[in-house]
Amino acid sequence: MKFIKSSLIIVIVSLLSFSISAQDITGTWNSVLNAHGTQLKLTFHIQKEGQQYNGTLDSPDQGAFGIPLSMVSFTDKDLKINMDAIGAVYEGTLNSEDEISGNFKQAGQVFPLHLSKKEVQKVVRKRPQEPKKPYPYHTEEVIFENKKAKIKLAGTLTLPQKEGKFPVVILISGSGPQDRNEEVFGHKPFLVLSDHLTRKGIGVLRYDDRGFGASTGTFETATSYDLSTDTEAAINYLKTRKEVQLNNIGLIGHSEGGLIAPMVASRNDDVAHIVLLAGPGMPGDELLVLQQSCLMKLKGVTEKQITTQSNISKKAFEIIKGTSNIPQLKGELRTYLSDVLEHNPEVLIPAGGNKEAFIKDQITFLATPWMQYFVNYNPFHALEKTNCPVLAINGEKDFQVPPKENLDIIKNALEKGGNKNATIKELKGMNHLFQECETGDISEYNIIEQSFSPIALEEISNWLLAQTK
Repeated sequence: MKFIKSSLIIVIVSLLSFSISAQDITGTWNSVLNAHGTQLKLTFHIQKEGQQYNGTLDSPDQGAFGIPLSMVSFTDKDLKINMDAIGAVYEGTLNSEDEISGNFKQAGQVFPLHLSKKEVQKVVRKRPQEPKKPYPYHTEEVIFENKKAKIKLAGTLTLPQKEGKFPVVILISGSGPQDRNEEVFGHKPFLVLSDHLTRKGIGVLRYDDRGFGASTGTFETATSYDLSTDTEAAINYLKTRKEVQLNNIGLIGHSEGGLIAPMVASRNDDVAHIVLLAGPGMPGDELLVLQQSCLMKLKGVTEKQITTQSNISKKAFEIIKGTSNIPQLKGELRTYLSDVLEHNPEVLIPAGGNKEAFIKDQITFLATPWMQYFVNYNPFHALEKTNCPVLAINGEKDFQVPPKENLDIIKNALEKGGNKNATIKELKGMNHLFQECETGDISEYNIIEQSFSPIALEEISNWLLAQTK
């Protein structure tokens, strides 16, 4: 999804200090945090030592267990837990011996969170588009190697039939570690897309990102360029398969994958065609600022706050672009962010959070090889060198890769390079995941039952079938 790598990172510190109270709140408290459509199970384990309480927090969905909490007070049925390391606070009221009602606050946002001594289950959302076995086509688990990176990538190859020769497309996921189905917010868009295309007669290879799922390697240090070599490894693998029409190997990239697809196509003549699903056209730093502004506006943030935040982000990206050494970059960002927090009261530190925790979190996000590469990268140049047929589509209500600005740049880049077979479309009423939506807000993603608009699916398959005739 998804260029802003925002997440509720449950990484918590320390000791618990409780006020003496008549009620006993020791034990295990279960909850499910619903944030922007994502459901996270959280479990608090509270115990008492003398006159003080201590405890730990588990976030099993994030693979985090036994994490200490920071400060907790409990007075007259009111519970407050500060989580400094993530700039978060929980405030609740003990309603009965086995139930606490309250709110989880982080990054200026408030999410209802109710704790219970009983087991709490996630809400199961309907996903009617997900295909059910047995599939009416051939499915095969595969492993192929990126020899340059010395890693193995695991994926699924689907073919219309076990025997024969077919056009095949490779699916390239968006930013952040993704599995072969690009599973996000309870949806599996690549599974739905793969099923649709294979039923139409087009084979599909989709794979787990390096260092994720069943693929080896390390994702944390990978840049978009590194990930593009994984796509090239997928192309080389398909060339070894007798069922693949070698002149009909295409790429479909979503979000950051839509940046990688032209990167690969511009340097590989054997890419027959590419589809850009919410792919970026503008430079990375400009896109991140635009994305931030659009999402803040959608949340009702004032223009003054948006301007302030945009200027802060622009300066941070300038620092990143001007510094190649990661340790040095961390130091420069720390100095800059400390100054920002000192002189810009408009910058919101989450309630109960502290400056040091906020700065540390921002540095963790910004001072990475991925970010360094991304803010410096301008997709225009690869698009200009892409000569194969291109379909570029965006949802009208995509606020992560806004359609007007990015589609215009993609169109201009392709025209400047002399590409004579480019189709550029904005699809009405669709968001970044190509769901038919109301507002386009990220909070809708999980609530919407549709995983991939049938209209968008038909746009993609009809265009591909026209290219593979």
